Amino acid sequence: MTKDKPHYHGHRQRLKERLAQNPRALADYEVLELVLAGVLPRRDTKPLAKALLEEFGTLPAVMRAEPGRLEKLDGAGPAVVAHWRLLQELLARVAEGTMREREVLFNSEAVARAAMARLGGKRTEEFWVALLDTRNRVIAWERVGAGTVDRVEAYPREIMALALENKARSVILVHNHPGGNPEPSEEDQLLTLGMIRAASTLDVLVNDHVIVSESGYFSFRDKGMI
Repeated sequence: MTKDKPHYHGHRQRLKERLAQNPRALADYEVLELVLAGVLPRRDTKPLAKALLEEFGTLPAVMRAEPGRLEKLDGAGPAVVAHWRLLQELLARVAEGTMREREVLFNSEAVARAAMARLGGKRTEEFWVALLDTRNRVIAWERVGAGTVDRVEAYPREIMALALENKARSVILVHNHPGGNPEPSEEDQLLTLGMIRAASTLDVLVNDHVIVSESGYFSFRDKGMI
């Protein structure tokens, strides 16, 4: 006698059919079910999909979930955590690729989208810099500092050395605020002024300083502070 298929087999097949016909008709938890099915093919993934949304609130927040929090959920073992790391890296590279593909980059939103994909879910601060040529095209996108939950060190000398090494005409400074508020602190403002002064001695421009959180960003240029 042929062993009966698991109860979720037919449900998963119907989800795949609906995905092929009209992807937007799937609920967020159903999309997650199918994503998880690639890692857990022999398990009913609906409970974990719903648990992820309940824990993190929204689909974007689920996709940005820090592995340390993710692995605490029942059913989210090493395979799921490893898969999430891969998905997060994929999403970050897609966003960064969009930034790099722009013929001219002088738009805080484009920078912020790439930075939020890379840094939005981080629980510690990181400092990155986009190096641009004379036409504001991205030459390089580099991490220059990693810190704690509320602080990161960034040194003007090191950033300017990187700019000179890459023959950059200008730079865009970027860092994240894990606490959720992208508004700049007094230290952020002083750091930005220091970067501008250091850059001016080398004929390098600081185009912007963009601070990102999980759900928003702050642009010094947009606010008239550069």
